[in-house]
Amino acid sequence: MLIVLLILLGLAIFAYGVALARAALAERAMPGLEALALGAVVNFFDTLGIGSFATTTAWFKFRRMVPDRLIPQTLLCGLTPPAMTESIVFLIAFRGQLDKVLLFSCVMAVLAGGLVGVPLVTRARVWVVQTTVAIGLILAATAFAMQNLDLFPGGGTATSLPLGLMIVAIAANFIFGILANFGVGNYAPTLVMLSLMGMDPHLSFPIMAGGAALMGAGSSFQHVRIGQVDMKVVLGLAIGGIPAVLVAAYIVKEMPIDYLRWLVIIVVLYAAAVMAHSALKGWREGKAEPATAPLAVEAEAEA
Repeated sequence: MLIVLLILLGLAIFAYGVALARAALAERAMPGLEALALGAVVNFFDTLGIGSFATTTAWFKFRRMVPDRLIPQTLLCGLTPPAMTESIVFLIAFRGQLDKVLLFSCVMAVLAGGLVGVPLVTRARVWVVQTTVAIGLILAATAFAMQNLDLFPGGGTATSLPLGLMIVAIAANFIFGILANFGVGNYAPTLVMLSLMGMDPHLSFPIMAGGAALMGAGSSFQHVRIGQVDMKVVLGLAIGGIPAVLVAAYIVKEMPIDYLRWLVIIVVLYAAAVMAHSALKGWREGKAEPATAPLAVEAEAEA
């Protein structure tokens, strides 16, 4: 099954790479320097244990790089190529240590959830997207704080799960795939869930990375086709992120990041507050809009 996953990843990398190149050529898009630097930084630390979704979203909001409506799709499309690189690194590093049925099933569940989530985020109102992203940022900040305070579940030594827990894990990964389209990363929830189930926390990495890679490819392909992304930022995140992953995985390998994580928590919470304020404002404006026009149209159509 590991070979099957690697083959699927290879096909996904090729297909998504072609789609991304065609879209970039059609729009004559070139990666911006800020997006290149952002992609390098967030993916470097993502490989070392700080999730990239929350940090990227916070920077987007802080710098107003991308409209709120396009933040989830843009970051997903841009962070997918680095996630593909991470997935190959972790799948090879942990080969033979993890139950292959569990690995394959969870990765496929994330992919399925990601495909379901594409039309949901595309059709959602702006304030719904903003609210979901704000909640995701708060959850990410909470997870970072728990890591620093050693409050995360310690996990166990298991390399597989009994059938009942495996079904729960598969269903949860399906939901994680849907949420990824709204900018909520699958890193923290997967780590917490599998640790609570008694698994070795290190074995969460191939599941997280493999799921993010295939889900990202499937969902991002659709988002690029629909066109609701900032292609310049997507290219910057992708091109800047791939070499950063390799540097972190094979050269740096590990470094103390506790103090950096506290800084990230502050930035992420600030972005969550700003996003929540925008969502509340949008909800109030939408609620205040008169509903007479649609009713008049419907009455005229019936007549």
